[in-house]
Amino acid sequence: MKRATLILLLMALMIACGAGSWIARSGVGPLTQGALASPRIYAYRDWQSVGRQVDPGDVIHVRAKGRWLYTPGEFHGPEGHATYPAPDTYPIAGANVPGGVLLARIGDDGPPVLVGRGRMLVADRSGLLYFRINDDILSDNEGSV
Repeated sequence: MKRATLILLLMALMIACGAGSWIARSGVGPLTQGALASPRIYAYRDWQSVGRQVDPGDVIHVRAKGRWLYTPGEFHGPEGHATYPAPDTYPIAGANVPGGVLLARIGDDGPPVLVGRGRMLVADRSGLLYFRINDDILSDNEGSV
């Protein structure tokens, strides 16, 4: 009787290990660091989708790094240019809005919001998540964040 119990226990353990291995390979469970997306937003492109659908109430944490050129000879990060405010022709303009800052929007017609190096957003609508540089002429830009 003891031997039969031991054999059943070993078989159950083997089945559990096999099931655990299958679950890990099939993507069920926590994501590994390598599985997380790190999309690139190019300075010379208009609104760029990162392929993430969001719904109202979703909390979105954005962190950005990298360098892009938006004024001749001056690379800077996603926080935008320190001394050049955005003129009226930019997606978001104003004396306190840096030119070249990273912007986000939800959906094809959502209002743009400042992101810079990072921000937490709460979705107010459903749609794909988009990003771009705060600039009006994109053809002379370089780099990505």
